[in-house]
Amino acid sequence: MFSQRLKWDAHTNPISQLREQLASSGARVLDLTESNPTHAGLDFPVDLLSCLSDSRALVYDPDPRGLKSARSAVRAYYAERGVDVPLDHLLLTASTSEAYTYLFKLLADPGDRVLVPRPSYPLFEFLAALESVEVGQYPLRYDGTWHVDFDELEKTITPRTRAIVVVNPNNPTGSYLKRPELERLEDLCVAHGLALVSDEVFCDYALTADSSRVTTLAGSRKALTFSMSGLSKVIGMPQLKLGWIAVSGPGAAEACERLEWIADTFLSVATPVQVALPQLLEAGLPVQKQIATRTEGNLQWLRTFLRGTALNLLSVEGGWYAVVQVPRTRTEEEWVLELLRTHQVLVQPGYFYDFESEAFLVLSLLTPEAVFREGVERLLRMA
Repeated sequence: MFSQRLKWDAHTNPISQLREQLASSGARVLDLTESNPTHAGLDFPVDLLSCLSDSRALVYDPDPRGLKSARSAVRAYYAERGVDVPLDHLLLTASTSEAYTYLFKLLADPGDRVLVPRPSYPLFEFLAALESVEVGQYPLRYDGTWHVDFDELEKTITPRTRAIVVVNPNNPTGSYLKRPELERLEDLCVAHGLALVSDEVFCDYALTADSSRVTTLAGSRKALTFSMSGLSKVIGMPQLKLGWIAVSGPGAAEACERLEWIADTFLSVATPVQVALPQLLEAGLPVQKQIATRTEGNLQWLRTFLRGTALNLLSVEGGWYAVVQVPRTRTEEEWVLELLRTHQVLVQPGYFYDFESEAFLVLSLLTPEAVFREGVERLLRMA
């Protein structure tokens, strides 16, 4: 009766089961996986949402690409970062996830493939499957820093490949693309007729300085390129549901026309948040600064605290996460379950993100400082 696109295993995994049991018993769990800014103890300006009461939001006069005033605000966002994006090359969506679905509709027919990084956020397979698109993975390698394995990436390209997805900076490795990597990626896309899709939701949260890093792929490009971001991370307000796609490179104008047709079918972006976007981007800067201060502070403490211990903090350049390598005395799942069961600390195993080997744990740097430190201290007792 139901579509084969929904053939996922709906059973609760052992980690979630144990967490639910502890919650039912009233146990206090230190959650080191918190990635929701609205649950992270940040101070949001009391008048942050006042701009949503603008009377212009009472009029429904939709533009499939997004209201001009809202797109102008996104264009200004890129201009502040030294990038000029034509207004007609910007399209608003309700979220980055929706942006992915639009792009998969635009670029791929059923059975076509998109290539995504491994490790990375475990969402691509679900989004692609809902569009009847297949996913291929290309590896990121770690030798003190993260980098794209181009030999393996080239082997993954098939006649049905339509796009290469990059997450910049990556979630959870926190690695940015470097300029030589971008140049090689663009050459590959041009040679094989592929689009380049860049998820840049964490690009405003650099944790280290590096002049060779690429902060955004928006702007002049050799290949057809789609750069995505949105309010969920830029100002830490996921509930406002607004994202965007910046289109660049050869064929950008035609791509935007086709995206407009797709967007016009749904018209999903609410008028109030579009009208308020210029004010939201400005009013949300204090929240962005708090997030940056929190993540930078937690990372600095973690780096110092783990120095000389059995736990190894992998290099992280940006984003909200840290990856810690732990001794292979247990499997990742055993590490997580034992930590949760005996110390009431929740972390994520590396296999959630398709790490190729064990044993890695993923911690959210967005966690409130006191909880983060106590949780890591308990983790170290297990090492």
